[in-house]
Amino acid sequence: MTALQRISKEMQDLADEPLGQFSVGPVGNDLFHCQATIMGPRGSPYEGGLFDLSIDFPESYPFEPPEIKFKTQVYHMNVGPYGDICLDILGKNWSPALSLSKVLLVICVLMTDPNPDDPLRFNLRDEYRKDVSTYERNARMWTQKHAM
Repeated sequence: MTALQRISKEMQDLADEPLGQFSVGPVGNDLFHCQATIMGPRGSPYEGGLFDLSIDFPESYPFEPPEIKFKTQVYHMNVGPYGDICLDILGKNWSPALSLSKVLLVICVLMTDPNPDDPLRFNLRDEYRKDVSTYERNARMWTQKHAM
């Protein structure tokens, strides 16, 4: 199966059985360049926000992971200032058995449960470890400002 066939199948699977937490589709007619919108998970400081992500598939997909970045600014220790996401399955722990829907679900979980052991923003990690309520209050304020 070629990369294009695999991406097309994953898009069709998402259209047939939408998961409700996010939507995803190609930019124009180019399946190698997609966009997704994640609804801020309930019970998280991101609840009520809509977060846009860019998704770029390599020609070697699914043998290499897609590049996924937040386009919406997000106050999160595992998301860099330019939208990079620190997530092991988007790098060294990628497997061709993973699909875009699984990766987006993991990103939703990361929004609810940040990983202080693998931050991109150490200052936010330190704030989280020192005072979770301050971290969550700041995340809610950023969500209101940038994602609503």
